Amino acid sequence: MHIALFGATGGTGHQVLVQALEAGHSVTALVRDPSKLAGHDRLTVAQGDVLDQAAVNACVEGTDAVACVLGTRPGTKGEPVEARGTERVLAAMAEQGVRRIVVVSSMGVGDSREQIPWFFRMVMNLTLKRIFQAKEEQERLVMASDSDWTIVRPSGLTDGSRTGSYRHGLDRSVTGSRVSRADVAHFVLEQLGEDTYLKQAPWIT
Repeated sequence: MHIALFGATGGTGHQVLVQALEAGHSVTALVRDPSKLAGHDRLTVAQGDVLDQAAVNACVEGTDAVACVLGTRPGTKGEPVEARGTERVLAAMAEQGVRRIVVVSSMGVGDSREQIPWFFRMVMNLTLKRIFQAKEEQERLVMASDSDWTIVRPSGLTDGSRTGSYRHGLDRSVTGSRVSRADVAHFVLEQLGEDTYLKQAPWIT
């Protein structure tokens, strides 16, 4: 599979990149600073900004599916990138005829809000409000699109190793705990190749 990857220099996005290449996939990754990615014979690094529609179009062209792992670090100035960047990715997919996309959002967004502990909901409201508002808009854009989408909502992310020992599903009564970025990446790559959660938003924890 040839995957267009957005967010490759972030924690989860980098795991998607590494695991995709290990699995034999080809990847085209759009990044602002190519020096942050090591070279690989199945990796094409496209320099550019996800808010530049022409750059996003070029990244999606010729690919089979899209992994959108955009994120904004807390404290970053300016508008969070999740919604506006995803808007451009969806436009590029429509233009290029690419249908499959897996988007990484977060547990706590949309109808999963009650799945996270009350104290983290307080943190969301106090310090992460802008980022979660952008994720809410990102999910609305994806769900309203004509793409074959899956939105993945991980619980609290860690930098642990890939274990393969994680749970996922749609039951909103399940409370999230922790999950490694490596396990989230593994799940994202699985979903790119199947339709178990087509047009659904599973959690992973």
